[in-house]
Amino acid sequence: MNFRPLSRALHAAVLGFVAVVTPFDSALAQPAYPAKPIRLIVPFPPGGGTDMIARTVAQKMAEQNKWSVVVDNRPGAGGNLGVDAAAKAAPDGYTLVMGQTSNLAINPWLYAKLPYDPIKSLAPVALVSSAPIVMAAPANTPYKTFADLVTAAKARPDGITLGYSGNGTVAHLAGEQAQKISGMSLRHVPYKGAGQAMTDLVGGQIDLYMSAIPTLLGQVRNGKLRPIVVTSLARSSQLPDTPTLAELGYKDFEASSWYGVLAPAGTPEAIVQQLNKAINLALKQADVAEKLRSEGGDVLGGTPQAFAQLLRTEVPRWGRIVKDSGASLD
Repeated sequence: MNFRPLSRALHAAVLGFVAVVTPFDSALAQPAYPAKPIRLIVPFPPGGGTDMIARTVAQKMAEQNKWSVVVDNRPGAGGNLGVDAAAKAAPDGYTLVMGQTSNLAINPWLYAKLPYDPIKSLAPVALVSSAPIVMAAPANTPYKTFADLVTAAKARPDGITLGYSGNGTVAHLAGEQAQKISGMSLRHVPYKGAGQAMTDLVGGQIDLYMSAIPTLLGQVRNGKLRPIVVTSLARSSQLPDTPTLAELGYKDFEASSWYGVLAPAGTPEAIVQQLNKAINLALKQADVAEKLRSEGGDVLGGTPQAFAQLLRTEVPRWGRIVKDSGASLD
């Protein structure tokens, strides 16, 4: 009797069985995600608005899921260094970045050799928050309204100073656009950070300052600053008496800083969805929502697809704004 054909058949069957069960066995061998700390990169120094938002969300994600989420501040090059570090990390769900308007939608147009592509190099996980830009002045300023400011500025071209933190930021470009649509000309005073700018603004060394609401809200509440206008389409819940440029007749004017969590491109969809679920759950908690709103932000959340669509819309929109402003950092 010839057993070789049967032996070959058994051998083939065994190989087939191995081929079938190996993926199952490998899956069982993989530890459940996350099996180690998750690093959330903040591409700015500690203490700023992006850092506050990231730490608030990271702490709640850790509490709710019994995870270890570590915030890693990687400032430099307008946020480019931190975002690039995340884009080049292993796509395994253990490195994330808190991106925002400046480094995802504006910097691609300011830097000729940006080391990452905001759409191709990253996988959107979830939007977190947004905050409009506010133009504020010292409380004793003679400008009670935006119309007062425009009238005064047209009478003294380049005689009124406008500060902001960093060239090419949302605040800088919003200021450029506000001048363009209103026909006034202000003298720009860029700062390296908000700290010195706040001292100069409150002290009257500069006439105006533009920044995201969280930066200015404390000084507005203590009566040292007067908000003149905000740049969102709708009024801010934290500054309900401050009009928007859109409602003053500058149709469709909108400039906001939005913030969202992203992973390296190629991160498995299952992990992206797990992270998205954790972030949305954190944003639904009353203490997190109150913290973000108290600092002048609006809570967002939503799907990875919604964040991806926002990027596809915002990147070209800010490209047009940057082109119109003539700004460049190269």
